[in-house]
Amino acid sequence: MVRFKNRTEAGKKLADALKRYRDKDGIVYGLPRGGLPLAVEIAQALHMPLDLIIPRKIGHPFNPEYAICAVSENGDMVCDEWEVAQIDQQWFQEKVKTERQESRRRHERYLGGRAPLPAAGKTVILVDDGIATGLTMRAAIRDAKHRRPARIVVAIPVTPKDTAAILRQEVDDLVALDIPEFYLGAVGAYYDEFPQITDEEVIELLQLAETD
Repeated sequence: MVRFKNRTEAGKKLADALKRYRDKDGIVYGLPRGGLPLAVEIAQALHMPLDLIIPRKIGHPFNPEYAICAVSENGDMVCDEWEVAQIDQQWFQEKVKTERQESRRRHERYLGGRAPLPAAGKTVILVDDGIATGLTMRAAIRDAKHRRPARIVVAIPVTPKDTAAILRQEVDDLVALDIPEFYLGAVGAYYDEFPQITDEEVIELLQLAETD
C-alpha cells in the first residue's frame, strides 16, 4: 500500500508522474480545498498556470462523508441514482441548492472577480488529494468539458480500482499513484498527515502560486 506523508509530498510525486506534460499548453485545476496543495506542486513542476474548479459533494443524510451526488459550479450533477431515490427528495433538493451556493461562495472568496483562465484547445489537469466514489471528480470533469479543452487529465494519489475504471471512460488520461483493489474507505487513511484546509490557507496558496 502506498502512503504519503502529507499533501505536499503527494503533489510532488504526482508531478513526477505527470512529467510528460511539462511545458505543454495547459492549465492545472485544483479541487479545493484538499486538492489545492497538490495542484500547486504540479503547476510549478509542469510550468503551467493554476486555476480552480469547485464541485461540491452531497453526502448521505445519515453518513455525510459518503457521497451520493456531486454538483459543479455550472449546475451539472453526477449522482448515484439508486442512493438518491432512497432519501427524502425535499431534503435532497434543499441540499443541492445549499451546495451550489457554497460553490459560488468559495469561488468568490478564493478568486474574487478574476475570470477563469481560457481552457479551449488546451490540456487541463484536474487534481484532488484522493478519490473514493469519484462523484466529485466526475462533476469537475463535466465542468471542464464545458470549457472545450483539447485533453482532460485526472491526477490523483489514490483511487479505488472500480472508480478508476469509470474515470478512464470519461477522460483522456488518468494518472494515479495507487489503484488498490481493496480500498481503505477514506482518502485520509493513505496519509500520515491529513488536516482540514481552511479558506485562508487556500487563498494563501493561490497567492504564493501567483508570485512564483
